[in-house]
This record gives sequence, C-alpha cells and structure tokens, in this order.
Amino acid sequence: MLTFECKMGSGQWHVERRSTLRNDSFVKESGSAPETGCLSIAVLGASGDLAKKKTFPALFNLFRQGFLNPDEVHIFGYARTKLSDEELRDRIRGYLVDQKNAEQAEALSKFLHLIKYVSGPYDSEEGFQRLDRAISEHEISKNSSEGSSRRLFYLALPPSVYPSVCKMIKTCCMNKCTDLGGWTRIVVEKPFGKDLESAEQLSSQIGELFDESQIYRIDHYLGKELVQNMLVLRFANRFFLPLWNRDNIENVQIVFREDFGTEGRGGYFDEYGIIRDIIQNHLLQASVSEIIFMTTEPSIKVLCLVAMEKPISLKPEHIRDEKVKVLQSVVPITDEEVVLGQYEGYRDDPTVPDDSNTPTFATTILRIHNERWEGVPFILKAGKALNSRKAEIRIQFKDVPGDIFRCTKQGRNEFVIRLQPSEAMYMKLTVKQPGLEMQTVQSELDLSYGQRYQGVSIPEAYERLILDTIKGDQQHFVRRDELKVAWEIFTPLLHRIDKGEVKSIPYEPGSRGPKEADQLLEKAGYLQTHGYIWIPPTL
Repeated sequence: MLTFECKMGSGQWHVERRSTLRNDSFVKESGSAPETGCLSIAVLGASGDLAKKKTFPALFNLFRQGFLNPDEVHIFGYARTKLSDEELRDRIRGYLVDQKNAEQAEALSKFLHLIKYVSGPYDSEEGFQRLDRAISEHEISKNSSEGSSRRLFYLALPPSVYPSVCKMIKTCCMNKCTDLGGWTRIVVEKPFGKDLESAEQLSSQIGELFDESQIYRIDHYLGKELVQNMLVLRFANRFFLPLWNRDNIENVQIVFREDFGTEGRGGYFDEYGIIRDIIQNHLLQASVSEIIFMTTEPSIKVLCLVAMEKPISLKPEHIRDEKVKVLQSVVPITDEEVVLGQYEGYRDDPTVPDDSNTPTFATTILRIHNERWEGVPFILKAGKALNSRKAEIRIQFKDVPGDIFRCTKQGRNEFVIRLQPSEAMYMKLTVKQPGLEMQTVQSELDLSYGQRYQGVSIPEAYERLILDTIKGDQQHFVRRDELKVAWEIFTPLLHRIDKGEVKSIPYEPGSRGPKEADQLLEKAGYLQTHGYIWIPPTL
C-alpha cells in the first residue's frame, strides 16, 4: 500500500509503500481482511460513458498503485455493442492517462492487456454464458483452486436493466464454489428507484437473487476523502465530543452547489430533478420530484455521518446500524420548510416542456427527533446555475452568552468541512485584530489539504469504493434498510411536487438562488456572516 510521512524539519511529504492497507486494529475491528487469489472484474455496460470516464480509470489507478495484482486480476468488458478487445482498449485509452506521460505509458500498456471484451444482450443467457466461459478460462490459466476464485460484477448500466442482468449473472456467471474464500459480488449504481415503491421493488428483485452481503450499492460521495474523514473527526478528537449536540450547535448546513446548468441534459434532468439528483441520492433518476431527491440524497448520506451516534465498533454493520437509527428519527418534511427554484432559461432547452415545474434548486430542512439533535435544523441545499461551485458541511454554533465584545454581528463560530473543490477543514473564530486598539475580526484555523499534504494525491472516490468492494468492506455502501428509510423521508414530498402542489420559484442564473431560500434559512436560525470570505491558501 501507499503511506505518507513527513520528514522532520523538511516540511515535505513523501510516499512509502507499506505491506498492509490499514493498521491491524482497524482490520480486526472492521471485519475486513486482505484477500488473495484469482480475481475477475466484469464491467457491464463497458462501452458507456460511466465505464469509460469513471470505472475503467478507477481500475487503472488501482492497478498503477499496486492494489490490483496483474498475476491475479483480469478485467472483462461486457456490452451489446460489437467490439474487439483492441477496439474497447482504444475507446478507453484516452480516459486513463495523458499520452505524453512516459512514466504511465508502460503501466497503461500492461493494464490494457488485462482487458478482454465480450458482447451480448442483457436479457439473454447466450451472451452471459460466453462471459462465464471467458472468466473460467482466466481462472483455469491462473491455476485457481476451485472455491477460491473471486468474481466482481460492476453494473455501469441504467437501473431498468438491473433485474434482468442480475438474473443472468445468477443463472450463468456465479462462482460455482466458495468453500475456500471465493465469492461473487455485484456493484449497482444509482439511481435506486424513483420513489419508495419502485426502490423497494428493485431491492426485492435483486434481493431474491443475491444476499445483502453480496450487494454493493455505490454512491461516489461516500468515497470522498473528507466524507470518509467524518468518523475520525467526530469520534477520535476529544474536544468535539462535548460540543456535538443541541446545547452548542445552532444549525447544520449540507450544501451542494453547481455554477452550471443542465448543459444539454435538460430532458434527462427534467425527468429526475434536483432532489433525486443530489439531496436524496446524488444522481438518483426518475420524475420531476426525483431531481430534488437526486440532489438531496448525497446530503442524506452525509447527514447520517454528521448526526449518528458512536458505533460500538468499526465493523461495517455497526456503523450502518447507527446511520439507519438517525434516519428513523427524522420527522416528516413540511411544505413550509421547503423552497424549490428553477433558474430562468431552463425551459429554453428544446428537450424541456414549456410548462415544466422541475426544480433545479432545493432547500429543505430536516429535523431529527432525538436527545442529541432535538430543535437543531439540518438544512440541505442543492442547486444548479448558482454563483459558485462547492460541496460542504457547515456547522454553526450558538451565540456566546454575555458577549462582552459586542461582536455577535460579525458572525458565529463555524466548523466547515469543504468536500470540493479545494478540500479543507476550517474553524471560523473571532479574534483580536492586530493593532493597538481592542477590535475583533473573523479569522480561521485552517487545514487545507493542498497545502498540508503537498505532493499527496487524494484518491478518486470510485477507486476507494471499488477497492472496498474487493476487500468486502461494506461500510461506505448503502444497505437496503437505509435506502428504504431515506425514500420514506422524501417520497411524500416528491409526490406532492409531481402533482404540482409545491411550485418552483424562478431565480436568476449566477445568483444564490431564490431569495425565499435565504429567508427560510434566517427563519431556521442561520446567521450569515457578512464581510468574511474563506480563501484557500496558496502554495
């Protein structure tokens, strides 16, 4: 594995290769142990954009860093398009490395030779039988003992074909014996349905074929570095423990902002909407209301990490149990605590209906009915065509009682976790302004990753999550009951939006969104800081 150390006195970080990925105590607690043996990775939908832009680049980076052993691994692409092995390699080559990078050229050549292509339909046994034969030939060539081979199927496909594809995998491509530690696992991409009913139907169809331990529902936001840092921040730092509750925290914001619109994807977006796109599931796809759920779903996943209680161990099931408990404590959303918006010009897209009510912006307040968070609003914000691009968690603390410096108007203390861009964590503080007079000013304690960890490459989310899948660590994947409770929270609101009962308010592109959203935040108790802007430090 790769580890990072700072040489004393140099201030520079360097990379060292270590023999284990995690310390022994974590491996023991998490229940995941290193696995070896013949590994076959099948990318279904190999000719599509998701596979080319995300799945194959993630696999290449894992290979380049030594996490995929070329003596054990083979990669199979499967899709309906008729291609040769070399044609698939040529299609993905440009997405993997800069062709001018000589250092990576050798690794690229070795990686591409691990890829074999099989074409066939998604609902016919004939194509999947060919895929099974190709995988079996690889396993035989590696002298793999029966029962020790590992098969991973990555479904880079629309959810509409999940049931038929899973049925074909179950019928034709399963690892025949798992007595010696072998396994068959499937990775499914969002969207996981369009509402509670469809999500449960999809879960039931897949659940009839595979055990929950074999199903990995991937949400790439859960693989981001700062999201994965949440458990460590909360439960490994003593000074956060007494502060992380309703006695000290005024409100929590989870924000996903984009400074571009639908960019030619208006028809697709109009079908799904911002709530389904980010708030519920990041890119969960379905109807008008689904855009809102898609926008709020990553926020829900992040909310779980912010609000959950300490798990009894680092085992994935213990962590996921606590996430579900938080979601079960969320009270129903009221229309009075929702503001939807649609940027002006959205309907100019010829693929969007002239009377579309699809929101491209949503602010939703969730309230958690438990001892820790009673009375603390969790504000989920997401939108397109806004004045900035960022994803962050903003925890605003209560006012200082008996403020002798009269500095409340300058702003409250805030702990901000910047997920992207410019990954960072910073604490907004009130300090004395340098000089002879006693004047206060807002400043920050800043941990910016680009400055603190110079030369360290932060892995892409897909790399981390695919590696977790290979290792059998389900901590950062969505369990069926978690998915169900998340849909239970948003489905009533989504149906009201679909019926036109909640209207989208027009807002100007490049703005903060509808002014009604700021009014809702103010009503919820959020105090905006004026005159202070966090600026990422330069190297």
